[in-house]
Amino acid sequence: MNNKKCMITCAVTGVLTDPAQHNVPVTPKEMAQSSREAYDAGASIIHCHFRSQQKNMGRMPTWDPDVCAEIVDAIREACPGVIINMSTGAVGPHIQMVLDALARVKPEMAALNAGSLNYLKLRKSGQWAWPPLLFDNPVDKIQQFLDVMTEHNIMPESECFDTGILRSVNLFVKNGMMKGPPAVSLVMGVASGMPAKSSWLPLLVEEMEPGTHWQTIAIGREEVWDLHRTTARMGGDLRTGVEDTFYLPDGSKTSGNGPLIEALAKVAKEEGRDVASPNEARAMLGITPSS
Repeated sequence: MNNKKCMITCAVTGVLTDPAQHNVPVTPKEMAQSSREAYDAGASIIHCHFRSQQKNMGRMPTWDPDVCAEIVDAIREACPGVIINMSTGAVGPHIQMVLDALARVKPEMAALNAGSLNYLKLRKSGQWAWPPLLFDNPVDKIQQFLDVMTEHNIMPESECFDTGILRSVNLFVKNGMMKGPPAVSLVMGVASGMPAKSSWLPLLVEEMEPGTHWQTIAIGREEVWDLHRTTARMGGDLRTGVEDTFYLPDGSKTSGNGPLIEALAKVAKEEGRDVASPNEARAMLGITPSS
């Protein structure tokens, strides 16, 4: 068993999930309440996407800095001391509003999509579930995000959808464009990326530089829980939430983020890992509280 304390992140809402079909929080009040449930269950980090607050438009993302700040302020008030990890995922080269939101919110961490991916999914019929999409993250775009993160003392959390993206993070550190040791998230379960298979983890960890902070982002149904367990056993950190899955280990559908984080904390403890508090997570990551 690995005795290192385990940091747990809650991905509290998704990118485009329709709240009319699934129980995902949208408003500042809903985001704060759902984050509090995750916080009480053991989450020390809250990963935030932001949704439009216009009537009947909650399924759509927003980068309005005022909306982003209102949501984050509500979460911080509801969850004293929690670490905010802000999403920055945006398709296309026009990212100024995302950069403005980063500068306004000043989270302690922010996702950094560390490479490009053809984001694909098939229906059972063999037809595309959505039109094939290039999630474009060229180096110059990554550099723009890093510049703003550095300016505002925000720790990048490098999201890696494939093995080459993971290896690129090492190159960013060696090149000097990113400070080390890096924080890496292995995004596993996207159909056109790395599969959610525990057998991949030893090889992926082998590709990381010494001192890398790493976690898995397991996308899928009840099969992802074996990946969570292996991650905990190997010393990685854990993340779940309704962005990643709607299903508990027994296959039943969750009522929200609280039960998912409660189940994840149980996995950590069964693998000999105590759950880190927000301040313990800060110390482990070497980050200071946001201003």
